[in-house]
Amino acid sequence: MPSTKPRPHITRALAHRNYRLFFGGQSISLIGTWITRIATSWLVYRLTGSALLLGTVGFCGQIPTLILAPFAGVLVDRWDRHRMLVWTQALSALQSLALAVLALTGIITVPWVLVLQIAQGIINSFDTPARQSFVVQMVEDPADLPNAIALNSTMVNASRIIGPSIGGIIIAAVGEGWCFLIDAISYLAVIWSLIAMRVTRAERRSHETTLLEELRAGVQYVTRFPPVRTALILLGVVGAMGMPYTVLMPLVASQTLHGGAHTLGFLMTATGVGAVTGALYMASRRTVLGLGRVMVVATLAFGAGLVAFGLARTVWFALIVLIVIGAGFMIEMAATNTILQTIVEERLRGRVMAFYTMAFLGTAPIGSLLAGIVADRVGVSATIIGGGVVCIAGAIWLAVRLPGLREHVRPIYVELGILSAVQADSGTAGGIA
Repeated sequence: MPSTKPRPHITRALAHRNYRLFFGGQSISLIGTWITRIATSWLVYRLTGSALLLGTVGFCGQIPTLILAPFAGVLVDRWDRHRMLVWTQALSALQSLALAVLALTGIITVPWVLVLQIAQGIINSFDTPARQSFVVQMVEDPADLPNAIALNSTMVNASRIIGPSIGGIIIAAVGEGWCFLIDAISYLAVIWSLIAMRVTRAERRSHETTLLEELRAGVQYVTRFPPVRTALILLGVVGAMGMPYTVLMPLVASQTLHGGAHTLGFLMTATGVGAVTGALYMASRRTVLGLGRVMVVATLAFGAGLVAFGLARTVWFALIVLIVIGAGFMIEMAATNTILQTIVEERLRGRVMAFYTMAFLGTAPIGSLLAGIVADRVGVSATIIGGGVVCIAGAIWLAVRLPGLREHVRPIYVELGILSAVQADSGTAGGIA
């Protein structure tokens, strides 16, 4: 039973024991993950100096999600999500350990990095939809679900602040290999937190339909239901055209801003500060009503921030703009997650969250590869500015569609008790408006 004791609104999801365990363990592990991300980018850039190869590494790390996530979503709906997460976290630890061994022994090469990035991408194809779907099981009170999603985003981006800062210092002091080793060790925290949970095992149900039939049902749902389809398309556009700026960050730090590993750490930290700010805003919200308008504003801010970042020629201006970029993307992504988790049927949750994973992770490899190719030809700044313009166009497209999307979402919110029938009939509030 959910606790009836008063608790701070912005952290209310932490009252649930399982979520509190997960939050603590994942917070430690994610710091290691971000240390590895900055170390991987800097390692590849140090070995090659190539924007194309930076884009290729991003492509290899994320393309498995685009291919495998739909099938993984079906398995998430079929299998025990808790056990799946234990396995994915253990395999991720082994992947980071392999990077550490290769780097510390001095035999690491770009092909090795590409192979291990593909391996991690395969693991993430299963881990991310399982993690997103498992949040519902960790938070017993449905009213606390939006807060749990927002706190999860806060956790991810607080680690983005801490991780790159630590990573930049470690790289400068002892090299990338120790970053990978620290990451491998950090996975023990989240594995312990998962094992320590008290999880009620759902009764295994027989499946009269095949995997392909269930996949088809998931595809039909996300393509035929306008609110889900629109939200995923916008997130996919932002992920493919906007987020590749992170892949080009080492080039911005070294060539445009004339810095080094520490500069790269500062830039990624500024993005994390903005993202945490955005996530805290989402955690402070008391309702999902009005999130459609929030998505429009956040995407506009993200796109405009990218245009300004592409024009930045000083570190201080780049840092300020990256705070806006981080906040805009985090709010757009968390708002999309909250809306989907609220309106989706439980039997389809794993599949819908798999398509959500595809939208913000699976499309990124295409964007990363494209960004690397374009940056080699027209320059880093022009590539980032072009992505920002596309994101601004996506925000305008969503704004035009909002009135029609309200009509689809209102009946669901009335059924869930989020919106009263009187409000729905009078049009005084809208779920995705």
